Amino acid sequence: MDFQPYFKSQQGEMIRFLKTLVQLESPTSDKKAVDKCSAEVLRQVENLGVKIKRIPQKETGDLYLLEFDYTSGQAKGKPILVLTHIDTVWPIGTINKMPFYIEGIKIFGPGALDMKAGIVSVIFALKAIRNLGLKPKRKIWLFINSAEETGSEESHKQIALLAKKAELVLCLEPGLPGGALKLQRKGRLVVRIECTGKSAHASTPEKGLNAIEELMIQLQKLKKLKISGMSLNIGLIGGGEKANVVPEKAWAICDLRFWTSQDLDKIKFFIRELQPAHKGAKIKASLQSFTPPMEFTSASKKLFAKAKAIAETMNIELLPGRSGGGSDASIASHVGTPALDGLGPEGEGMHAAHEHLLLPSFLQRTALLTKLLLEL
Repeated sequence: MDFQPYFKSQQGEMIRFLKTLVQLESPTSDKKAVDKCSAEVLRQVENLGVKIKRIPQKETGDLYLLEFDYTSGQAKGKPILVLTHIDTVWPIGTINKMPFYIEGIKIFGPGALDMKAGIVSVIFALKAIRNLGLKPKRKIWLFINSAEETGSEESHKQIALLAKKAELVLCLEPGLPGGALKLQRKGRLVVRIECTGKSAHASTPEKGLNAIEELMIQLQKLKKLKISGMSLNIGLIGGGEKANVVPEKAWAICDLRFWTSQDLDKIKFFIRELQPAHKGAKIKASLQSFTPPMEFTSASKKLFAKAKAIAETMNIELLPGRSGGGSDASIASHVGTPALDGLGPEGEGMHAAHEHLLLPSFLQRTALLTKLLLEL
């Protein structure tokens, strides 16, 4: 069945649901708002024969696992895990400055592309499978993350556990420009480096040990680290008390991005081996957060080949691509489960004032997702 004409007929309903979700603003830090938006998603699936597992959270929105079995008891192997997130980077009130609207083929709104359109796609794909009486090969698990934008230990833990039990993972982050999938993603390491020296009066600096100068030397060492494709951003820095006091303490928080687990090992070793440049100085490096790289493994290559072949039957060309940012697919891929990311619609302006998705891509990606859920 060609699902593209079918979802063209569903276009109005899909846009209305997307508008509802976008107007239910859901910044990660506002638990009440995120939970309210999640409740609207649950309302949409309540008649779809779903088993809902709620994972309560204290500080962030609750996590949800929705289990769908449309196989008539004939499920083959492990389920498909679909990853989505309901939270956005936009604070409450943004909708007044960035209203939901359509201009030509572009649909604008905070969080519309990243990634509420992806949630709409999977819900309507499941509705189609259910209402048309179609029979997937596998059970379908839908995970709704409430803290993807900031990351959380609990969501990472749940995704890893679910991925280990799944046959494959599909992540509905937006596609790359031109519609390419994100089959590789950089890993991310956020490190805090603290340097301790000795305070003294600025008139006799030789009696002290300048922690800021020590820190600058250590950061220059990091910048000279030679790893292909690695990027370093010194995002936060601080130290000292007054201009006339030699600073005793200084610190910086660095964001390092890299393509492979081997790169990660090299970076960790380099940071562990940092030595003070000045006698008497002390250095302490601590890990603030970590997202593993999403590597294009042999298993993911086989999965991509299957997805590409399915797409070709719909006259859709799937291309491989990669991204410097991380996603929940990186967590899933890290445990060894093959994953495809970037299956959401194409658009531009993630985390920017011109955030929008393309309506034709929205419908096409929903049709493709439906086909993948049925045939993978």
